[in-house]
This record gives sequence, C-alpha cells and structure tokens, in this order.
Amino acid sequence: MIVSPTSPRLITEETKTIKFFLVLFYIFLFAYDIFNYYILPIYTKKGVIGLSNEGFGFWYHIAIIGLLPIALYFLQKGNPYIVKYIYLFSYTVIETINSLIIYFGSDKPYGSGNIVELLFVFFSPIFVNKKYFWTASICMIGKYAIIGSILQESNVLLPILTFFILSVIAYFLLTRFISYINSLTSAHIELRQKEKLAVIGQMAAGIGHEIRNPLSSLKGFTQLQWESYPNTNEFYPIMIQEIDRINTIVNDLMYLGKPKEIKFVKANIEEIISYTLSITQQQAESQGVTIETQMEGPLPPIDCDPQQLKQVFINLLKNAIESMPKGGKIKVYVKVLNRKKMSISIEDEGNGIAEENILNLGEPFFTTKKDGTGLGLMVSNQIILDHKGEIKIESSYGAGTRVNVTLPILQMNDNNSTIIQKS
Repeated sequence: MIVSPTSPRLITEETKTIKFFLVLFYIFLFAYDIFNYYILPIYTKKGVIGLSNEGFGFWYHIAIIGLLPIALYFLQKGNPYIVKYIYLFSYTVIETINSLIIYFGSDKPYGSGNIVELLFVFFSPIFVNKKYFWTASICMIGKYAIIGSILQESNVLLPILTFFILSVIAYFLLTRFISYINSLTSAHIELRQKEKLAVIGQMAAGIGHEIRNPLSSLKGFTQLQWESYPNTNEFYPIMIQEIDRINTIVNDLMYLGKPKEIKFVKANIEEIISYTLSITQQQAESQGVTIETQMEGPLPPIDCDPQQLKQVFINLLKNAIESMPKGGKIKVYVKVLNRKKMSISIEDEGNGIAEENILNLGEPFFTTKKDGTGLGLMVSNQIILDHKGEIKIESSYGAGTRVNVTLPILQMNDNNSTIIQKS
C-alpha cells in the first residue's frame, strides 16, 4: 500500500515531527552558545564573557530566528516537508560564511560549529526520509570540508570523521525504521486482504446456493423454450450465455467462500493447455484473434489439480481475448525453468494496463473491464498460490500484457497423489 505524501495523516505526523525538531533546534542552538560564551568563560577564566562580535555577531542569531516565521508559514499552508530543508540549507550557508569571515586571514585555530548540527543527522531516522538523510550528511561533512580547504585548516578533520561515524549510525537506524514500517504496512495489507476474503466468503456462503438453484431452473426452462421454438426468438442464445456468465460469477464466489480440497495428481501441462485452447477457440475466432503456442520440450508432468489449472488458464486466455476487441495475436509459451519450475506465459497485443492499476489487480471486485467483476483473476491467483506458484503481470498501456505463471515441479509420493485441505 503506497500512501501519498499529501495524505492528511502523513501531513499531521510530519507537522508534529517538525515542531519537535524546531523546539530542540532552538534549545540546542541557544543553550550551546549560552554555555560557550557566558558560562564556560567564567569557570575557565579565558576569553571575554558574552557573544563575540566577530563574523555576523548578533545578526547570526537574528538570521536563524528569522527562519521561524518562514517555517510557521509553511506549516500553516500544510507543507511541512520543506521546513527541514530550509533549516538545513540556511544553517549550513550561514554557519559556513560566518566561519570564513571569522577565520579567513586569521592565525586563530578553527573552533566554530554548534551541537545543533547533530540534530540534522540524527533526525533523519525520525523523519524516515533517505533523501533528507543523504542531504543532511553531505551538507554537514561538506561544510567542514569546504571550510578546511579554504582555510587550509586541519582541525576540521575531527568533525568530518565524527559526522561520518554518526551518519553511519543514523543510516543503520533509518534502514531499521524503514524496514519496520514496511513490515507493518505489509501486515496491514495482508489483514485487509483477509478481511475482504472473509466478507466475500460470508456473502458466498449465504447466497451462493440460493442463487444457483433458481439459476439452474432458469437455464433449463430457457433451453427447453429454445428447443421447442428454435426459430421464434434469436435472443435465447444470448439469454443462455448471460446465465452462464452469472453461474461463472457464482462459481468464483463459491470457490473463495468454501473450504477447498485440492487433490494433486500427475498431469501433463500440454493436455491442460490444449483443453483450455479448445474451450476459448470459438471466442477467439469470433473476435479475429489467433493463438500461437510454443512449448519447449520435453515437458515433465507436474503435480496439480488439473481442473483448477484449466480454470486459471481459461480465465487468463479470456482476459487476453477480451483485451483485443479488434483482433490480434496471443502467444502462449511453456518451458521448464531450472528443472524445478515450469513457466507458462500468455502474451497479448491488447490495450494493456495502466501502471497505477497493475498493483490493484487481484483485489476483490477491482477490474479494468467494463462488465468484469474482478473475481476471475483473484480466484486464479488463489489457485496458483494453493499450488505453491505465483502469477506476475507485466503490462504497458497501449502495448499489450504478459502474464507469467510459475508452477513448481514437485516430487510425488508413492501413491502419486496428495490431498491438501485448505480452509
């Protein structure tokens, strides 16, 4: 699940983080300078008590305080993401110029900087933003590298090394945070998927049988009327076709809603593909679609439920045919991968699928077809998962679609069959 940066929830969380960052930024900035310029000189009895007039002097702090209204403006406008970059770049430029003014042409050893610089690096894991992390690390290390090269000062090596080490630690924390968030997101997506399946299962269990009974009667009476009066109404074939389509939807719902018993037997993929081609051949010819098959043999038998795989490939071939209303070509490739997996690819020349829709394929009731239900591909995907395989869809809008089905070539038991009960 990809959440947009414009999501109100993300904007709220970023705003809270930015406010926390700003509070710490100004506390660290002024606390460090108060300690460095007012408290430390009293106990060390070295230097003048009070802020130095060198460089920008008081204007240094005034300039940084002047960033606060800008930050509040962007927070008010609902764009908190830019605030951290404004502070990072502004502080880097101000501090660099201030240091060069103080030390350029002077014999004093370099000793500027502020503990607030640590916030820029250590807050990157809290912002959970790799782009900001790299920007902050480069700015902090680059600042000392520029000052050192201009002033020919070796004292910058220690802060450069320190920020390098801190950046490594921050990067480790950042990757752990991102990994944790991705895990939570995946768990959330999986939970939502299970909730959808549960809803569909309850619906199927409640109404599936009730729909099938009158549907069977309706189809029987329609066929009887067609046989009795074959030349009186040309709509009988359409009525029967639509009844079959409703029955297919009910079958898909029933498959998802009831416990499934999968009986694995040895079967030839050639026979399964040949059967599905014979079923879809009439629809293909009526739409001017030709189907080419290429099988790289010899193909070993696979352990599967042949009826369920036939349902999968019928669904996929029908999708390919329906994507080419003006005709075209479908290519079916079958080959063995690494002696452990079998690949079946179905490639069409249809309209293709928009990139933003590919991730949603297989979701309940999501479909790109005008009269589709979104259940066919979902059922197909579930069947392939039950077979320990996977379906991958590659598509470019306007350039066709390629569906890759991968199935394992499993070892059979002595009785050549396996029963898997799936609830």
